[in-house]
Amino acid sequence: MGDDFAAADRLRDRVAAFLGQHDPHGDRIEFLRARFDAGLAWVHHPIGLGGLDVPRHLQPVVDAAFVLAGAPDNQPRRNSIGLGMAAPTLLRHGTPDQHHRFLRPLWTGEEIWCQLFSEPGAGSDLAGVTTRAVRDGDDWLVTGQKVWTSMAHQARWGILLARTDPELPKHRGMTYFVCDLSAPGVQVRPLRQLTGEAEFNEVFLTDVRLPDSLRLGAVGEGWQVARTTLMNERVSIGGAPMAREGGMIGLLTRTWRERADLRTPGRHDEILRLWVRAEAARLTALRLRQQLVAGEPGPEGSAVKLSFAGLAQAISGTEVELLGADGLRHDDWSLRSPTEPDLLGRGATYRYLRARGNSIEGGTSEILRNIIAERVLGLPAEPRVDR
Repeated sequence: MGDDFAAADRLRDRVAAFLGQHDPHGDRIEFLRARFDAGLAWVHHPIGLGGLDVPRHLQPVVDAAFVLAGAPDNQPRRNSIGLGMAAPTLLRHGTPDQHHRFLRPLWTGEEIWCQLFSEPGAGSDLAGVTTRAVRDGDDWLVTGQKVWTSMAHQARWGILLARTDPELPKHRGMTYFVCDLSAPGVQVRPLRQLTGEAEFNEVFLTDVRLPDSLRLGAVGEGWQVARTTLMNERVSIGGAPMAREGGMIGLLTRTWRERADLRTPGRHDEILRLWVRAEAARLTALRLRQQLVAGEPGPEGSAVKLSFAGLAQAISGTEVELLGADGLRHDDWSLRSPTEPDLLGRGATYRYLRARGNSIEGGTSEILRNIIAERVLGLPAEPRVDR
């Protein structure tokens, strides 16, 4: 414990020294680039890659010091896929050249990332992808269709899973790439959602030429690389750090406290039960993030994400019921592609409609229950006729 306190003090001193040399109110991107170069971006990363090679649990010390100084952040909601999924995958499986090319502009938010995994016939069964990558000299030609690609309309890069050997069993014939979304042959089309907006997209790839230097991991080992992404995805969706009464439960409880005219018999107990569930989920996610200090996320992330999906749907449903007719007013049905997700800044109806997708994105709740049953509880696996 004493070592942690001393390490935290040293980090605060390092931030103070950095702020003495860099104006937090000056050019935002230049400030963020300098922060990365100083090792104050991801402190658990190696020196030279945005970190100081110190334990991950010291990150909040650095973040709090920058917040206190009024320093700009890297707009994490806008690049959640890059920060939460692409970065840990790049760090573990990327080459030194890939580390130095991608990690800094990813962290500063200069380059937005998306995830090119799901296909019309391969979502929950991700190993069924049919997008092909064919070797052509030092390049690969990629052809196929991806769907439900969040923020592809903003992205510069995508993490891509493609089939490179259709003769092998499906888990062994895939390779993982970084895809340049500005390359010829890439077409992004918006998908209109239940909310009226287009946060998701479908992406068509037609003979997209990717140099072999954009391959992540060995040829044919894409599934192993993708598992790193998937485990981090489930933590990033359901396990983000949050203060007590943060997120959707905070909006619901504030409405309850401020609107005495909405209080009906029995509703108090319902909201209290949701509050307890939200607090239990928050503490569980906090414990999971602490476990990440010791290594990679495991199947426990599936439980956190599963809990998050059900809770978000229950809270948003109760909020709409509590507001009555006011809860049915949706503020904007026009088709638009947002620059970043904004769940908390919209109305109750938007949250209710958007939460329907929480049990699908990042692994369906049915698949996550299978993962928990097999890998956490040790129950027999379901028969797999595709093997």
